[in-house]
Amino acid sequence: MQEESVITNYRLDDDQVMDNTIRPESIREYVGQEDVKENIRIFVEAAKMRNEPLDHVLLYGPPGLGKTTLAFIIAHELGTNIKTASGPSIEKSGDLAAILSSLEPGDVLFIDEIHRMPRYIEEILYPAMEDFSLDIIVGSEGNSRNIKIDLPPFTLVGATTRAGDLSAPLRDRFGIVSKLQYYTVEELTLIVKRTAKVLGVEIEDDAAVELAKRSRGTPRIANRLFKRVRDFALVKGDGVVNLEITKEALERLQVDDLGLDRTDHELLLAVIEKFNGGPVGVEALSSSIGEEVTTIEDVYEPYLLQTGLLKRTSRGRIATDKAYQVLGIEKK
Repeated sequence: MQEESVITNYRLDDDQVMDNTIRPESIREYVGQEDVKENIRIFVEAAKMRNEPLDHVLLYGPPGLGKTTLAFIIAHELGTNIKTASGPSIEKSGDLAAILSSLEPGDVLFIDEIHRMPRYIEEILYPAMEDFSLDIIVGSEGNSRNIKIDLPPFTLVGATTRAGDLSAPLRDRFGIVSKLQYYTVEELTLIVKRTAKVLGVEIEDDAAVELAKRSRGTPRIANRLFKRVRDFALVKGDGVVNLEITKEALERLQVDDLGLDRTDHELLLAVIEKFNGGPVGVEALSSSIGEEVTTIEDVYEPYLLQTGLLKRTSRGRIATDKAYQVLGIEKK
């Protein structure tokens, strides 16, 4: 069926099963993003009191900060079902029609990477968001006709790492727009401890803090590193995640004290050694380290900019004095 090819419906691997297991279900369990969390709680309560669907929600920020989790929490707090899709998978008007026609009144539709939807699909989405109706053209050229389909009231939750790539008309149709920020070490420590508790793994306090410090302000990375450290603790220790085993595991994984991994180091070294510290364009940088431009811009750059290791100018990327210090390179 067409619907099954667009709406998420696939076999989960072990890591995905675990991610679903540790994902908080309620706003109360969600750690961090206090302002966003409180605002969403109020908006959800108000919508329920009015017996109306929640306004459409746009969540944006770097990868791994909890946009998908928040979408599921919104559905849970509303007491409705959630259906998920991704922007790149919606290629034809029929794809979007299949998704929208499957919704029940009050459902949440979560579209990840919404900025990657084709523009002509966006235009079909406008009346669906505003008037809960779908206008599509069916039939071949010369024998086509316009069909209007009434849709049940629903809430669209869009997630993107690139809010600037959304067209202005689509962005303006979201009543609630929230930016997610990087997490503090204290918040990530709580997340690591919660994950350990859910999975039945004993972790010492200083080990949880060490993991949090090296997680780049990102819960997804914190949980990913925890899984790998847990493996080391199981095979090389007694199953308890302590500071010694945590440091050994992270060293083996080549994650340094700032949370920088091998690719971060390659990127900074390329700017310094191959391009004399910059400025260098992202395309040239991409070619030199063998990473996609979008991966550099979405995954690596935000944290390097946040920590002051990289500076972005109109002429390109520049390595800062702090980058030289971290890499132990004397600036010429």
